[in-house]
Amino acid sequence: MGKKLLLILAIVVLVVGIPIGQRVLGGGQAVSVVVEPLAPKSIQTSVLASGRLVHEEEVDLSTEQPGRVTAIYVKEGERVKQGELLLTVDDERYVTTVEQREASVRMQEIAIERQRTQLVNQRRQWERTEELWNRSLIDEDSFDTASNNLEIAAIDLRSSQEQLSQTQSQLAQALDDLSKTQVYAPIDGTVISLDIEVGETAIASSTNVPGSSLMTIADTSSILTEVNVDEADIADIRVGQQALIYAIAFPDDPVEGVIESIAVSAKVADGEQGRSFAIQIRITDTKGINLRPGMSCRAEIFTDEREGVLAAPIQAIIIDEDLDENVTSYYVFRKVGDEVDRIEVEVGISDDAYQEITSGLSEGDEIVIGPDRILRNLEDGDSVTLEETEI
Repeated sequence: MGKKLLLILAIVVLVVGIPIGQRVLGGGQAVSVVVEPLAPKSIQTSVLASGRLVHEEEVDLSTEQPGRVTAIYVKEGERVKQGELLLTVDDERYVTTVEQREASVRMQEIAIERQRTQLVNQRRQWERTEELWNRSLIDEDSFDTASNNLEIAAIDLRSSQEQLSQTQSQLAQALDDLSKTQVYAPIDGTVISLDIEVGETAIASSTNVPGSSLMTIADTSSILTEVNVDEADIADIRVGQQALIYAIAFPDDPVEGVIESIAVSAKVADGEQGRSFAIQIRITDTKGINLRPGMSCRAEIFTDEREGVLAAPIQAIIIDEDLDENVTSYYVFRKVGDEVDRIEVEVGISDDAYQEITSGLSEGDEIVIGPDRILRNLEDGDSVTLEETEI
């Protein structure tokens, strides 16, 4: 056990001590580095998001009345006009209900005619009774009875009229239910999906249960990109920003687009845990690519662009984080003569290759950009030479 411990200690001394000894005894032996002069660059910041291609206007049709599908008048891929009859559901039960309500309305109208006739007769009787009562030919009880009969006849007529209104409302409801057994095209478009066949039962939607999908109609003349942007990035997104869209079928052929709308509230997208905002991007130039709705895609949304800013390669910028103080510092190594200076800098926006340097350096300063194995171990004042070959 003691021999193993001594062996481990010897290895540690060799691994740690040799580099230190080389640095001390070697008198600061120069290392080869690659530098790049600090120069003005054009930087575009962007946000990446994924989603799919969708039709600009797309309607998924379902029935409001359950029943067996009796006829379908269109085929998948067929063009339809707004208001065109597409499909019918068995309406026998609804036709019967309508006929019953119509009969009830007619019966109530007849009842009203009878009540009106009775009211006329009661008024005539009351007028004769009043004349007799004025001549003291009948007693007061007989006159009161005639008056009450006239008033009751008027009340009966009003009651029948109210019943007629109620019956007419029931008929209107029955007619509305009957009309819902026929499905019409809500927009001009193309039937892109037909999900039911004649003889199958269409199920109406309820509060917690979605109904049967009958068919989908879309305006195929225009395609949008719908992507989900993480809530951490949404503050940088604006309507009108430019974007490049990469369809999964054409990964090397981006098409151009512009943000058209941003969702008001965040939602949890399918297959994801974090919340995101749905963004719609209108495609402005397809460049002849045959894009199809439903294709998966990703979008690069350009959130900021600055021309002529001093920028250094991202790999040249070293980040120093002090977790205790919650402070993050950025620095680079600048080549001055045969040595390097460790310079703290302030940074701005960045893209995939460069990051803006807002202070700490001047144009033309030679910044060490590699090799990475050397850059990680450089210290202020180290001697360097220029590497002859590229990384």
